[in-house]
Amino acid sequence: MADLEQTIEKEKSLFIVEDDKPFRERLTTSFERKDFAVTAAANKKEALEVLTQHHFNYAIVDLRLGDGSGLDVIKVIKEKNPECRAVMLTSYGNIATAVSSVKLGADDYLTKPANIDDIEKSLMSSTASSLPPPPENPMSADRIRWEHIQRVFTQCNRNVSETARRLKMHRRTLQRILNKHAPKE
Repeated sequence: MADLEQTIEKEKSLFIVEDDKPFRERLTTSFERKDFAVTAAANKKEALEVLTQHHFNYAIVDLRLGDGSGLDVIKVIKEKNPECRAVMLTSYGNIATAVSSVKLGADDYLTKPANIDDIEKSLMSSTASSLPPPPENPMSADRIRWEHIQRVFTQCNRNVSETARRLKMHRRTLQRILNKHAPKE
């Protein structure tokens, strides 16, 4: 019986590489509740050290880490265990990084905010070619645009001029958008 439990635990070994501490802790707690044996790393260096000693069957890797790229981590994970089901998470989704992720071995590519159930479905999907079902309550395009603007605005330390420059929009247009309430989901 103990051997069976160890086999199941090994089968559900999950490696999380995420530099955002609250999100990493939420992922860890959520997947531990789903009976995964979770190991977490906060940056590329720590992740590569863990990978020298352990093999995992599942991995969730953030694209942009404080000390490098999650692409390097995906590459090492797949070199050590080609059967590992790896999901790349990013707040900065674009086609180029999605293609790079898949070429290096990521089985899926999800943009944040991704909920735990979507990540689990992606991890547990048996075939990489099958697309997940569309979300039941997707955000509207206006809401996605508004959230992106708010994220860039926050990253620019709430500097309207800098945010407008980075978003390639007129400063007054940005000010009008920022003065409005968030669009409905």
